[in-house]
Amino acid sequence: MDVKVKCLSETARLPVYATPGAAAADLCADLAEPLTLEPGGRALVPTGLALELPGPEYVALVFARSGLAVRSGIALSNGVGVIDSDYRGEVKVGLVNQGGQPYTLQPGERIAQLMIAPVTLARFVPCDRLEDTSRGEGGFGSTGRLGGQ
Repeated sequence: MDVKVKCLSETARLPVYATPGAAAADLCADLAEPLTLEPGGRALVPTGLALELPGPEYVALVFARSGLAVRSGIALSNGVGVIDSDYRGEVKVGLVNQGGQPYTLQPGERIAQLMIAPVTLARFVPCDRLEDTSRGEGGFGSTGRLGGQ
């Protein structure tokens, strides 16, 4: 599948799959100079890219880079970013420093991962009754703490 990508600056880098088995491509920071995130600090980091997905049956999802999150506490500020098929603005990545030390993002640094996924649009149908299940209304830990039991 082809996804059109417009570079909005001379320093923007196209998304790249790091390995042949990678499900998501790396997104890089398009910064003119290093940017330091203090502990608890947030920033909206530009990528210098705009996308055109093939149509409304696709979405681009932005995920954290696990290495950055585990080693330095750098994660997405909103969990997962959603880029709708009709959005044409710059892709920016909201990052938060959940670690205990300042972290300095470098220009061109890999900051997130971009995955293209199919979309299934639901039709939401009002009803008076939902089918019963063994779980019922239990949530927020109701299935237990340990797996496989």
